[in-house]
Amino acid sequence: MELRQLRYFVAVARELHFGRAAERLHISGPALSQQIIALERELGVPLFIRDRRTVELTAAGRSLQEDARQLLALAGSAMQRARSQGGESSPLRIGYVSWLPENLDAVLTPAASLHVDDWVLPSHTQADRVSDGSLDLALAWVTAEGVTDRALSAHLLRAEPLHAVHPGVSSFEPLRAAEVTVLVDDDESAWSSWNLFAEQFVAATGARRVTVSDGGIAGQAFYRHVRRIGSPVLASPKRHAGSAPPGLGRRPIAAPTPLWTWSLLHRADDDRPDVHRVVEALRAFGVSRRWPRAPSGDWWVPEVDPHRETISAA
Repeated sequence: MELRQLRYFVAVARELHFGRAAERLHISGPALSQQIIALERELGVPLFIRDRRTVELTAAGRSLQEDARQLLALAGSAMQRARSQGGESSPLRIGYVSWLPENLDAVLTPAASLHVDDWVLPSHTQADRVSDGSLDLALAWVTAEGVTDRALSAHLLRAEPLHAVHPGVSSFEPLRAAEVTVLVDDDESAWSSWNLFAEQFVAATGARRVTVSDGGIAGQAFYRHVRRIGSPVLASPKRHAGSAPPGLGRRPIAAPTPLWTWSLLHRADDDRPDVHRVVEALRAFGVSRRWPRAPSGDWWVPEVDPHRETISAA
């Protein structure tokens, strides 16, 4: 039984969908299926019940799921300890989604050496990678349940107010949340975190919901949707390349202001001094920039956000 196979099994068990798990793992669907079949043959039991529409864990699969997570976490910790023997520790690996503090090396010196991972992936994927040991740290959006299920620690680094993009010129005059349209993408493998945030925002504020299927939560497709809808649309924290096209402007949102929380994640059982030095250095830098503080006035985060009380106390 290989660690790679366990990582594949955990991804399918979490998604309960082979296609989405394959996208998350950056492998083909047939290759993922073959590895799961090989694991089932080696164990001598089926791990999943499959039909054309659904995938479910068997009793053996449910039993293996938690053990597999623990084994992957232990393997990640063991690799780091082995690398640190006989010399300086290898750089810690940090993943991110769309935002990192600028001049990260200067912020952390001399706390620890850090390598920014090349894969810019969705929040749920980066959280999974920290959980299974492929990353040491990540900046991502997570739910309280996601933190517990993945055996992570989540430290609030930034509460980012989201704005709207609308046809017209930019203005500091705020919009009411109920005046905003929110896009939800039907590709859960890429946008599950945003979709959950957006759905709860709609339910809490009465904002309008529009479903898209082209990745138009960000990028040029997002701006096309704003023009098509013809009214203010909530902009995700996914950074847009370049400025908004002519004829589109930004406006803040109030009553309430939606906040997207960026969590600094690491495994809960990771007691390496370098990890804790990085966490403390980044948290102190964030506080100095007032990143974790809520804006004045009425603001909102989802019920599932792990930092609701932390923000309230800021």
